[in-house]
Amino acid sequence: MNIDCPTPRHEEEVVLLGHGAGGRLTEELLESVVLPAVGEAEGPLEDAALLPGRPDLVMSTDSFVVSPLFFPGGDIGSLAVHGTVNDLAMRGAQPLALSVSLIIEEGLPLSELRSVMASLGKAAQDAGVPVITGDTKVVGRGAADRLFINTTGVGRRYAPLCPSAANARPGDVILLSGPIGLHGTTVLSTREGLGFEGDIASDSRPLHRLVHALAPLGAAVHVLRDPTRGGLAASLNEIARDSSVAVEIEESAVPVPEAVASACDLLGLDPLVVANEGCMVAFVAPEAAEDALTAMRSLPEGAQAVRIGEVLHEGPRGRATLRTLVGARRIVEMPLGEQLPRIC
Repeated sequence: MNIDCPTPRHEEEVVLLGHGAGGRLTEELLESVVLPAVGEAEGPLEDAALLPGRPDLVMSTDSFVVSPLFFPGGDIGSLAVHGTVNDLAMRGAQPLALSVSLIIEEGLPLSELRSVMASLGKAAQDAGVPVITGDTKVVGRGAADRLFINTTGVGRRYAPLCPSAANARPGDVILLSGPIGLHGTTVLSTREGLGFEGDIASDSRPLHRLVHALAPLGAAVHVLRDPTRGGLAASLNEIARDSSVAVEIEESAVPVPEAVASACDLLGLDPLVVANEGCMVAFVAPEAAEDALTAMRSLPEGAQAVRIGEVLHEGPRGRATLRTLVGARRIVEMPLGEQLPRIC
């Protein structure tokens, strides 16, 4: 009797939450689906791009689907402004104008929409960037989760600055403007009722004034990046890859608030992969490091700035490592997928 083996059943490929996490799955989605359709980008993929033929102008777009809509330290409205302003700033640009598009689920209380829009308007006013255009759509119940916001920003680059993820060089000093992990753990704790939100708040805030303070250092500022999705780990890996350098940070130098460390211990998370919305990583030439620290610490958003590492002269290119508290080295892996969904 002949028994034929059944043909293996292959499930259809589908989009996963992890494809939007800013890690390796996101890279795969961009490389296999998005970029082949719209055209390969020149140079590294940045959070904002220089306009063709106008290298003085920078443009960025982002969508915000955070759940819940309100959390200690912010809400989806202020987060939408801060996120786009910061993406422009990381390319060395002063924000000039924003667009705001709303996708609203039928049934959202108007009181909540008013609160979100009041917060968004105040954040834009405080940042000194006008909202000049937008769009509003309403979808049926269940077709979206309450409220999604898309923002697009245009900025003008500070003339002396042209930071890029591809510009890190051996010997560069790595600076961090403040503590990590606050935004991701706050949003997750609020959503799941873990109780940590009483001790911490999101660090959501604009960073363009911090970049303006670094502008006099000009070409000595090689890379700027705000470690949002995928946290500090993703940012360091992207910079190491795009610049083809070996990056190393000191565990003892990275500021992790006690409440963040406790939450991460409970949940089995590495603080290095937890999202931030109000801190910045800067790679600067060694001779400018002290001046850069002084400039960052002169502003409230950079008051806790510290040196956390350097770009090695020798080492595995394209890789980030961490010098542990006991002096050993471990690889800082690029996050694979979504550990904290819906945090921005």
